[in-house]
Amino acid sequence: MTENVWAYRAGVDYLAADLTGYGVEASDGRIGKVDKHSDEVTDAYLVVDTAVWILGKEVLLPAGLVTRIDHTARTVYVDRTKEQIKAAPEFRRDEHLGNGDHHEALSAHYLLSRMPFGLPPA
Repeated sequence: MTENVWAYRAGVDYLAADLTGYGVEASDGRIGKVDKHSDEVTDAYLVVDTAVWILGKEVLLPAGLVTRIDHTARTVYVDRTKEQIKAAPEFRRDEHLGNGDHHEALSAHYLLSRMPFGLPPA
């Protein structure tokens, strides 16, 4: 995999504010609020409390999924659907935050979910 999904895309203004509490919008609707975030260059992510969407669960989203941040509306936009996010490997904060194997599994999931039909190009 050549793309680093654990780094913010160029042009995304992630340093302007603390993102904790910002709403998170998938490409097809709201998924929750940012509970924790990291803006480390090669290990940037959002931990999202999904509240009622996936009751009692959190999801870990690599920062490379963020397409833009609206600081006025306090909203982070990501380029995956709710179903793609829900289908990601399960996240348990105490086990998976900073876990290289889990990060690799998430990288593979999100890079493949971006491609048509979930398959890499031939």
